[in-house]
Amino acid sequence: MTSTIGRVLRDRNAGLYLGAVVVSGFGTSALWLASGIWVKELTGSDGLAALCQLALWAPTLVGPLLGTLADRTRRKPLLVGANLALGALLLSLFAVDSAGRLWVLFAVLLVYGACGVVTDAAEAALVPTAVGKELLGDFNGLRMSANEGMKLVAPLAGAGLFAAYGGARVALLDAVTFVLAAGMYALLRVREAAPVREHASLRARTAEGARYLWRHERLRPLVVAGGLTMLTSGVSGATVYAVVEGLGHSPAYTGVLYVVQGAGSVAVGVASGALMRRFGTWRFGGAGIALTGVAAALTALPGDAAVLAGSLANGVGLPCVLIAGLTAVQRETPDALLGRVAATANTLMFTPTAVGIAAGAALVESVDIRVLLPVLAGARLLIAAPLLFGARGRVTSRRPSA
Repeated sequence: MTSTIGRVLRDRNAGLYLGAVVVSGFGTSALWLASGIWVKELTGSDGLAALCQLALWAPTLVGPLLGTLADRTRRKPLLVGANLALGALLLSLFAVDSAGRLWVLFAVLLVYGACGVVTDAAEAALVPTAVGKELLGDFNGLRMSANEGMKLVAPLAGAGLFAAYGGARVALLDAVTFVLAAGMYALLRVREAAPVREHASLRARTAEGARYLWRHERLRPLVVAGGLTMLTSGVSGATVYAVVEGLGHSPAYTGVLYVVQGAGSVAVGVASGALMRRFGTWRFGGAGIALTGVAAALTALPGDAAVLAGSLANGVGLPCVLIAGLTAVQRETPDALLGRVAATANTLMFTPTAVGIAAGAALVESVDIRVLLPVLAGARLLIAAPLLFGARGRVTSRRPSA
């Protein structure tokens, strides 16, 4: 495992890619928290502060449509241009100095989220060319580790910068990270063929990617399992304050649980490439889902040790099916379709989280968490079963392309 990670880190393109992910992820995570604080400070409204997250998240609902744009042009120039454009756009937040100008912040966050969907699709589509399919599992795992690592430190940095200098300075920091990321993408050494011009409508091209994903016998089960797992993660996430209250701690203790969970995600990201080669993509994803089932059962037990162990297990298990799904999509999808298929897979896997949060918020008020969490544990084991015991569990790790 160590030697393979070393190969990834020594690879020039992989290093630049990971560097771009780290710096842009730091800026994004910093602004994510600071934007809500900014709105709360200007208006005093919790509801308006929560709308910041909605503005960033809403574009994922049309992810398949936005992902189609990543298949219409070369991906490297698209990544460079989009990052530079976002860097320039963020400077407009210097105009936000009163509640009356918060519309500027919300408009920027909405465009920010839409560009994020496009660039995520372009990144996923360019990685197999830039890094090579044999290192995809290791690279995607390290990318997940980098993202989770930034989530542990960047929000605190953003909150501190906001407290000292205000929201505009956080936006400036984020703009600088996008410019740095654009520079790293520009240094990538890749040869991209010009995309074939398609005369079909945008809607038809988007539908083509969705059909390819849904009809693919190895990709569909992974993506469906990922979406169902994230649905249950939204439900369990809504119980965290009830769990903390049951332990007799203040709400601030949730921060400890999130740090432990993040540490688990960082660790599994480093090991994911070797694990997928050993067990196959299906079984790697299924084992991760099963581990989240164990995590839900542990969280239902009284005592700090059990809950902390559950948070760690959840952090280790949850990313597995996401890494497996993205890696399989990159290996099994033709390059001409990869942007829209990757965006469709991301939408199907991540959008259910919001539905789960809404359902969890209602359930936690009416169902005892000592009942709800074991039910979630059982549901996750059922989701994992087809991947763990499917006849094709090893296939996607051995065949690099469809």
